[in-house]
Amino acid sequence: MKEFNTTAVCIPSKHYMVDLSGRVAEIRKLVDAGRYFTINQARQYGKTTTLYALRKELDKEYEVLSLDFQGLGNASYETEETFCRGFAGLILNKIEYGVNQIPDEIAAQLQSFITQGDNNRLEDLMRILRRWCYKSKKSIVMVIDEVDSATNNQVFLDFLAQIRDGYISRDTEGIPSFQSVILASVTDVKHLRSRIRPQDEHKVNSLWNIAADFDIDMSLSQAGIKGMLDEYETDHHTGMDTMAIAKAIREYTNGYPFLVSRMCQLMDEEVSKKTGLAKAWTGQGIDEAIKLILAEDNTLFQSLTKNLNNVPNLKASLRCILMEGTKLTWNPDQNDIVQMQMYGLIRNDHNTVRIANRIFETRLYNLFLSDEELRQNVFAREGGLEKNRFIEDGKLNVRLILTKFIDTYHEVCGPLEERFKEKDGRELFLLYLKPIINGTGNYYIEAQTRDQRRTDVIIDYLGQRYIIEMKIWRGERYNTEGEKQICEYLDYYGLNTGYMLSFNFNAKKETGVKRVLIGDKVLFEATV
Repeated sequence: MKEFNTTAVCIPSKHYMVDLSGRVAEIRKLVDAGRYFTINQARQYGKTTTLYALRKELDKEYEVLSLDFQGLGNASYETEETFCRGFAGLILNKIEYGVNQIPDEIAAQLQSFITQGDNNRLEDLMRILRRWCYKSKKSIVMVIDEVDSATNNQVFLDFLAQIRDGYISRDTEGIPSFQSVILASVTDVKHLRSRIRPQDEHKVNSLWNIAADFDIDMSLSQAGIKGMLDEYETDHHTGMDTMAIAKAIREYTNGYPFLVSRMCQLMDEEVSKKTGLAKAWTGQGIDEAIKLILAEDNTLFQSLTKNLNNVPNLKASLRCILMEGTKLTWNPDQNDIVQMQMYGLIRNDHNTVRIANRIFETRLYNLFLSDEELRQNVFAREGGLEKNRFIEDGKLNVRLILTKFIDTYHEVCGPLEERFKEKDGRELFLLYLKPIINGTGNYYIEAQTRDQRRTDVIIDYLGQRYIIEMKIWRGERYNTEGEKQICEYLDYYGLNTGYMLSFNFNAKKETGVKRVLIGDKVLFEATV
């Protein structure tokens, strides 16, 4: 029986996975056209799995030399001699186990790099490889995975220079060379100038200008996720609505391959232990899987946190995006932005910086809110103390949460002052809410409404969804528009009850919570 996999490569015969044939066909077009290019994506974004599927497809027509630079130790990059010896060893390992077919004389020449390698040079290595390209019955495609393992070594730059020269001489002089070269890594080779000998920028910048643009979407589509779930449903007969579950998974993950597989894996292996398999593949099962994944200290989250801490300015900017609703313009010349996209933390959404997906957003909210909790924030403490009062028959009493938050605000902060910013209310309310739902429910901020005018907090709690709009009071007309907007939002989610939290500077305001009927919708409007 197949299973969901979140470690190493996914194998179609062993694992439930999204059909990659469409993606592979697009990549093959680049190979058939003789392009050299880089596939750079964040950690655990499906690069190795895609390369495995690509190799299976290319094997029908090409000789595919597939190498992994993780097989080279640090000593291999000390000199040209050691690199040539290590590189030749990687190829000979493929030959020994019958993965690649190579003329005996070429194999013997590569073996000499190991046995008599004191004077190895990159030019000699490339000459042997070009000779192999000339003698091979099939055109050769070289694929190198985990190029990151080499990107901080000058000898690797020299290796790239040799590949570049081979590409140019192939097209200008007809000298045999690789049909295609594919480098796979997190770090884009175009950005190596930031990591290797900055005094040689002019040299580094020109090394990989031969590469074709790689703009193939590596995320998993809703249709692709549904196809994977359809296969799982055929085997397990859970009764799930595969379209609805695929849509929800896509909305939370934005198609990030590891997160998609991990959510499915958790529902299949962990959530089902508590709820049974049928209930695991429902909206409530998704809530449980999200709760579990947000509590994990997995390598993906560790990597993202490390990378974010290495870019403190961008970390501060992301905090402003999340907490204040500010917009950060996408700038491809801004190094911090480029690096965070490279690491998978952010994305370009119509020339605006956005967090890559809801799971990352919530993880960051939790990180920023925890910073406040560690300062013994009174709102976090009060929310935790009142927690049990807000849960009735497994449902949240959001009206009571709003009422008690208003009481706490007035007790702690006093009258609302003009210098108050919307982000202050947003952060304080989330600090109050988080311990109430922690361990049982999830929350996220709707990106489409998160700005300086309004913010919608979406709470998923034991299969129930609650929507709270937060805003600064700007008069009756604006409030009426807000009522219309949240009613439309409730329609989208199929809900009849919504909540509004306004921070009002009007001296004659009436604080508290009131019930308002708008058409067939019930709104509880709270005023601080």
